[in-house]
Amino acid sequence: MTPRSAKSSSRSERLWPRLLGLALLAALALVAWEAARWPDVRALAARPPASTAFIDRYRAMERRAGRTPRVQWTWVAYGRIAPALKHAVVVAEDASFFSHRGFAADEIREALDKAVKELDLPRGASTITQQLAKNLWLSPSRNPIRKVKEAVLTWQLERALTKRRILELYLNVVEFGPGVYGAEAAARHYFRKPAAELTEHDAAQLAAALPRPSAWHPGVGTRGYRRYVEDIRRRMERIAIPARLLQ
Repeated sequence: MTPRSAKSSSRSERLWPRLLGLALLAALALVAWEAARWPDVRALAARPPASTAFIDRYRAMERRAGRTPRVQWTWVAYGRIAPALKHAVVVAEDASFFSHRGFAADEIREALDKAVKELDLPRGASTITQQLAKNLWLSPSRNPIRKVKEAVLTWQLERALTKRRILELYLNVVEFGPGVYGAEAAARHYFRKPAAELTEHDAAQLAAALPRPSAWHPGVGTRGYRRYVEDIRRRMERIAIPARLLQ
């Protein structure tokens, strides 16, 4: 080895530990930053959220478009939401909601199998708890880091809150149409009645809006939306949920 190559090798040997040290410091800083900003999940057991990531995102989009954000959102207790809507949303979004611990293994396997066949990232398979975590604190992005955060928050939600509280939160924050959030606002906006008075058909129409709230909601006459409403009605007839869980 020549003197020049020996010096180069020596510099390289000194450089790698420094780079590894810097990478470790950066990782620790990132962890500390995330920890400082991490949501207080347990606080949701006693009080509703002041806002959500999705509502804030909608307001920001409206402002960027030069419009004044008009958000319809009224919090209502679990007992003041019609059992029909709870039934419709559960059978449409997460039929095993009351039995799983945040993640539906069968649906995840199906989504992964489909992703492998289509050579794409997994889609769907999100439980109501996962969707709640996303709506409250995250974004619609399919970024892997976002999915990791969603998984941790889902785990925390299931351990900090009851199923009743998780469903109450979800029904109060989920989007049912452009600028329309939560069961009470949706019931009054589309049907001119409180959420407590929603019929089974009303409920199916609202549940059918959840996958595509900007395009699918009561009053829309597209064939796909109408088909999905009828599909949810059939699921409601086929899948029974104990009344005590819906009261």
